[in-house]
Amino acid sequence: MHPSIAQIAAVDWDECACPETSDGGRPYDPFTTHRFLLALEESGSVGPGTGWEPRYLTAEMDDQIIACAPLYAKGHSQGEYIFDHNWAHAWEQAGGRYYPKLQIAVPFTPATGRRFLTRPGYEVEGMSALIQGAVQVASENDLSSLHVTFCTEAEAIAGERIGLLRRRTQQYHWQNRGYDSFDAFLGDLSSRKRKAIRKERQRAQAFGGTIHHFSGDDIRPEHWDAFWEFYQDTGARKWGTPYLTRRFFDIAQDTLRNDILLVMAQRDGAWVAGALNVIGRDTLYGRYWGCTEDHPCLHFELCYYQAMDYAIAHGHTRVEAGAQGDHKLSRGYLPVPIHSLHWIADAGFADAVARFLEAESDAVDDDIEVLTSYGPFRKAQIEDQQ
Repeated sequence: MHPSIAQIAAVDWDECACPETSDGGRPYDPFTTHRFLLALEESGSVGPGTGWEPRYLTAEMDDQIIACAPLYAKGHSQGEYIFDHNWAHAWEQAGGRYYPKLQIAVPFTPATGRRFLTRPGYEVEGMSALIQGAVQVASENDLSSLHVTFCTEAEAIAGERIGLLRRRTQQYHWQNRGYDSFDAFLGDLSSRKRKAIRKERQRAQAFGGTIHHFSGDDIRPEHWDAFWEFYQDTGARKWGTPYLTRRFFDIAQDTLRNDILLVMAQRDGAWVAGALNVIGRDTLYGRYWGCTEDHPCLHFELCYYQAMDYAIAHGHTRVEAGAQGDHKLSRGYLPVPIHSLHWIADAGFADAVARFLEAESDAVDDDIEVLTSYGPFRKAQIEDQQ
């Protein structure tokens, strides 16, 4: 267990987290790369006073790291997006102490990816070692629980088989069904929805300015200055205090700019709105949005439609637009199941949580089926996607 990812060589971590980058391409999950997690830590976005205390796990065999996990000691349940506030409240009402707890996750990042990062060929041994190690740390320190959030479905199934509690929630994703243009996507929609989206895009693009894409060396410090204002405004309204520090965006300029797509709106020479996306190998991840001027439908244009345009142009198979937001449904983002794993120390409380999760899972299945039927796609397309 390591209190700083700086104690782990980047090459060792990334050979477990993103071995696919050995061909020079992008990682599938840019959020579990050494550089991204280090940026969170070095910027003070996680660490002392944040409620996210790094405790990175590594498993070694024959003096080689075969697996690692982004583990944190949590002093609250903020910034997780698969929330357990009710569990904490129930346990504390019963006289227990829920915090601190352990969390295997990427802080402030509701994006699915591997959480048990294993070197190729060591998937079974590596995951088993990490789970055993994390549970042992929780047990020996008399902690209430361990949570693994936004893991893959395969990890959830494997974790459930070895005794962890499996949870299913839902999120909205857009699937690129081989479209060669945005109009091709619109062709899959019902006539009424197709007209509504075209009208919405026209209204948004009439805000009186221009929309720009910036990635890699095209990103300049002035773009981060503007985006920090956007991020602060949104963070203050949604969370009270923004999770990321200003320093994070400075580090992003130095080490993460090739992983980032900024979609910025400019009017009369000033930046008035923007959306930040993180680029994976086959997925575009929408993360943050903000503005200093309100313009009709500009949020939908920058966050959703521009992301879809980019994904189509660059061959991405999916856009994940973050947590919550039923308004995404009418814009082509359909509900999909999201997975997490949980270990509860107290047997009685674990049994109560297990019964809750069983009922919740049935409700999630029903919600996904109903919501999908209300999506904008033509009936034949809905049946294909189901």
